[in-house]
Amino acid sequence: MRQQIRNEIAGITPLDELESSQIADTLRWIDSGTELCRTAKPATPPRHLVSYFACVDLREGGGHVLLVDHINAQLWLPTGGHVEPGEHPRTTVLREAHEELGLTVDQTADFLLPTPLFLTATETVGLTAGHVDVSLWYVLMTDRHVRLDYDAGEFHGIRWFALDAVPLTRSDPQIGRFLRKLALTTRAAGPVTAP
Repeated sequence: MRQQIRNEIAGITPLDELESSQIADTLRWIDSGTELCRTAKPATPPRHLVSYFACVDLREGGGHVLLVDHINAQLWLPTGGHVEPGEHPRTTVLREAHEELGLTVDQTADFLLPTPLFLTATETVGLTAGHVDVSLWYVLMTDRHVRLDYDAGEFHGIRWFALDAVPLTRSDPQIGRFLRKLALTTRAAGPVTAP
């Protein structure tokens, strides 16, 4: 599984020097043989893998992204979760989409790209602050009009934001860079349709 995770990360084309540096650092971390997944909550080991999945609807009005008002982080975040030991990060997306939103994801149709769009290594904030989440940012093409059954134990609520109206000051500190990379990627790919 370690090699598969390494290949997933090596397939990411970096947006900028920061992402390039974080990808290289993450590949060194993987190659070191250390534990990659969280084994005990909230932060053992103090650096571990997370799969974010940004649900986006790019069909109308400039596009929208779904964010959740996360109880522990106290931020608006993309949905996602910790990669379990022995689990591929893409499988984490499938599991967490169902657990957090009641969403069934088709691995062949719903992912914008075959690899994560983006990678970040960020020190956490909020109620579980102080460890580093190495986050793989996948993009799921989603219809924003579909009813979602979110996990009220984890989120105060969920909301679709226009891509130009995301609350950058109360979100993941890297979400602005993610949105810039999403715009560049979808512009290069041409029109995108949701399933």
